[in-house]
Amino acid sequence: MNNCVNLVKLSVGTETIADLAAWQATKRAQTPEGFPRHVTRMWPKRESEIINGGSMYWVIKGSIQCRQKVIRLDEYVGQDGIRRCAIVLDPELIEVQSSLKRPFQGWRYLAPADAPSDLPAGRAQEEPIPVELNRALAEIGVL
Repeated sequence: MNNCVNLVKLSVGTETIADLAAWQATKRAQTPEGFPRHVTRMWPKRESEIINGGSMYWVIKGSIQCRQKVIRLDEYVGQDGIRRCAIVLDPELIEVQSSLKRPFQGWRYLAPADAPSDLPAGRAQEEPIPVELNRALAEIGVL
C-alpha cells in the first residue's frame, strides 16, 4: 500500500458536478498546459503524500460527490505578489458515493480509509439522484 493522503475541499458556488466541470474548463481555472487547478493560500505540509496517489475530494451542496487525482503542486504568484499553492488536478472527475460533510474553510486532509468509494463505472451514466434525496439517504447511512 502506498503512503498517500487525500484533500477535501468545498466547491463554492457550484450546484452539480457538471458546474464544477464547467468552471474547470475555463482558462482562469487551468494551468498553461490546460490542466484544472485549484489555487489556495496555504501550501500542504504533507505534499509528498498528496502527490503519491492522493485525490482532491469535492464537497458540493453539503456532500462529497466526486474526486480528481492530484498531479502535482505548483507555486503560483498572483498579481498581488503573494505566493500561493496551485493544486494541479487530473481532468477526470470521478463520481463517488455521496458522503455528508459539514461546511469548513480551506481544505482538509482526508485519510484513504475515510474517503468515500468510487461509484461503479455504469452508475455514472444513470440520472443523478436529486440533491435533497441524496442528502437524506446519506444522513440515514444508505449511501
